[in-house]
Amino acid sequence: VQLQASGGGWVQAGGSLRLSCLASTSLSNFDHMGWFRQAAGQEREFVGNIVLRGGTSFIKPSMKGRFAISVGDVKNTVYLHLNILTPEDTAVYYCAAKPDYRGDYVYWGQGTLVTVSS
Repeated sequence: VQLQASGGGWVQAGGSLRLSCLASTSLSNFDHMGWFRQAAGQEREFVGNIVLRGGTSFIKPSMKGRFAISVGDVKNTVYLHLNILTPEDTAVYYCAAKPDYRGDYVYWGQGTLVTVSS
């Protein structure tokens, strides 16, 4: 299983980006798809996830209202929608997947860099 995150780039504060996570296999093989981020010198931070069997999503409260997760219209893809970005959102964003909701995230993408300028 491979996950490929893409869509990062440079954006001015207040702007938006849509990140994509493309899985090499059907999303039906996973229970959760999650997004994480890691800023330079900081620990990895959970952003949110989506329950693929049902479509329920969760965004970390501090990011709720600005970020959203959805299943993509492209096959085997999950999106992370980033809105009203601030320089504090600058980080490498990673997608991850787990086959069982009770377990840890097993599969990880390589990360995509988001840089927000003030």
